[in-house]
Amino acid sequence: MAETLHHGAAAEAAKAVCVVVHGRGQTQQDMMDMIVSRLDVPGIRYVLPKSEGEAWYDAKAVDPLTDDTTRQLDAALHAVGACIEAARQEGLPLVLIGFSQGACMAAEWLMRGGRVTSAALLTACRVGAVQDDLVRAGLSGLPVYTTNGDNDPWIPLWAHRKLVGELSECGARLRMDIFPGRGHEVSEAEIETLSGLLDAAVAGRTALEPVA
Repeated sequence: MAETLHHGAAAEAAKAVCVVVHGRGQTQQDMMDMIVSRLDVPGIRYVLPKSEGEAWYDAKAVDPLTDDTTRQLDAALHAVGACIEAARQEGLPLVLIGFSQGACMAAEWLMRGGRVTSAALLTACRVGAVQDDLVRAGLSGLPVYTTNGDNDPWIPLWAHRKLVGELSECGARLRMDIFPGRGHEVSEAEIETLSGLLDAAVAGRTALEPVA
């Protein structure tokens, strides 16, 4: 994996850590522009990993799994997982955010037993076709925010809804937003919810609590 970028609060001053995983053909700077620069929550240390090439894996997310895709996905998950575990060593609440292919990566990492304080899967689905036997792990009330456009060019809505169903079956505490007409981007409504996830992490509260 290419060099990890750090931004925001210094390690000794941070109150929470947020790992942000980019999508296909994107860079850490893209995530800075699309997400991080729009978040205004003090005390957050951002950790942004980068894939070796232009993508974490070559296939489309909904393509049937091949040996090559499985090998690439395993290697990418190992790299991102190492980044997350290094961030965990700081002993702070840990929020995981992924966009597009990065969100698919985050979903697969969670489904393989990865643990965080809360997660946001922005435009995500499982990696693999309907007929593939995809691994699932118990999520035990983990707060997970998922989003998609109703006609996203990369992540079909049916595939996103399938992911949401699996997350629910695995015990996640879910909020799902579907945005009619939204492009392959991150909207202000998503940024607002992400800010809420980070605020909850800093305050030591459980994210996505029902509104009384």
